[in-house]
Amino acid sequence: MSDRAALLKGIRAWLVLFVVCLVLSGATAFPLVHELRWTEDLLRSLSVPEHLPAVMDWIVRVRHGLDTADTDYPFLLYGTDWLAFAHLVIAVAFYGPYRDPVRNIWVVEFAMIACAGVIPLALICGPLRGIPLWWSVLDMSFGVLGVIPLYVVRRKIKRLEALGPAVPQLAPA
Repeated sequence: MSDRAALLKGIRAWLVLFVVCLVLSGATAFPLVHELRWTEDLLRSLSVPEHLPAVMDWIVRVRHGLDTADTDYPFLLYGTDWLAFAHLVIAVAFYGPYRDPVRNIWVVEFAMIACAGVIPLALICGPLRGIPLWWSVLDMSFGVLGVIPLYVVRRKIKRLEALGPAVPQLAPA
């Protein structure tokens, strides 16, 4: 396998991983009410209330808030539907770098900037919305962890670019 083919294979594998994570993140934003009920039941079965009462209190509070919104103000959950949709749309954008990484490196760089933006958003909006600091740190970890595969992809794309343009293969006569 040539260096170019190996780099392209690696780039595509990392992009697929990132897109799968984006899609899962988006898809899980649709059934929040049910997910929080399942999470609360699971945490109770694992004795989390005894070991991490603050975590359990937070989950119960969020579940109660979602239940109230779902019952009395279901239109509020429409905002999380749009959040889910945004994740899915962003995932589609990665088809560009999958197809032509050098030409579409800007998508990867844009996503790296978005990952960096998670940190100030969590630090500013978390306290404004009454989010516990430990939960904001968890939120920030998604930006930090998300930038890792993107950084790997960007480095590989730069190496691919340094190889120069691909030479088209001529069909045998």
